[in-house]
Amino acid sequence: MSTQSPRSPRSPRSSADGKPAASKAIPGQPNGKGSWERGRWILLLLALICAAPIAVSYFTYYVIKPNGGSTSYGTLVEPQRPIPDGLTVTGEDGKPLALASLRGRWLMISVDGSACDKACVTKLYFMRQIRAAQGPERERVVEVWLRTDAGKVSNVIQTAYPDTQMLVADPARLATWLPADAGTSTTDHLYLVDPNGNLMMRFPKDPNPSKIKGDVTRLLKWSSIG
Repeated sequence: MSTQSPRSPRSPRSSADGKPAASKAIPGQPNGKGSWERGRWILLLLALICAAPIAVSYFTYYVIKPNGGSTSYGTLVEPQRPIPDGLTVTGEDGKPLALASLRGRWLMISVDGSACDKACVTKLYFMRQIRAAQGPERERVVEVWLRTDAGKVSNVIQTAYPDTQMLVADPARLATWLPADAGTSTTDHLYLVDPNGNLMMRFPKDPNPSKIKGDVTRLLKWSSIG
């Protein structure tokens, strides 16, 4: 009979220096804390890349406020003024709708009575030309004429500006939302609302349309929203 003792349980393999050998890596799986850390950094980098276009546009206009030749022509509205939830307008079909329902694209807004005098027609013309000058990007911009009464709009104007949304709004409600320069009223300005529904910029009385076009072009270039 053999006097040899029963074989003891196999112990983990050891390296030459007596330390336990490292476990074998599993192909296709993260191995070690370093791999998980790298994964988290990659996800964070992807999120930053996706958010960058929006961040750059707002940082440029609201924080940097560039000087010299790149200064915006319009006056930035600060703090932002979102379209009031309770601001209801009447569409051309006679049905009421919330103005906030137009969010999703850039809105160029003019305010005038339905009779539309020479100054009113000039602003409508400017909005149409500025939008057309954006080329392929023009579909991101909507021309909005907020009429301060429910009077009839002439056929000439309706024919000349078929792409302009002609909506009736309460002038008192508009005055609380749309700021005006000293000595002017809301009917003296053009306004720009971003796709998130925030009033962003006010243009001066008797504006230079080429400079408005420059502001709109830069915004469309730097922003991926709308």
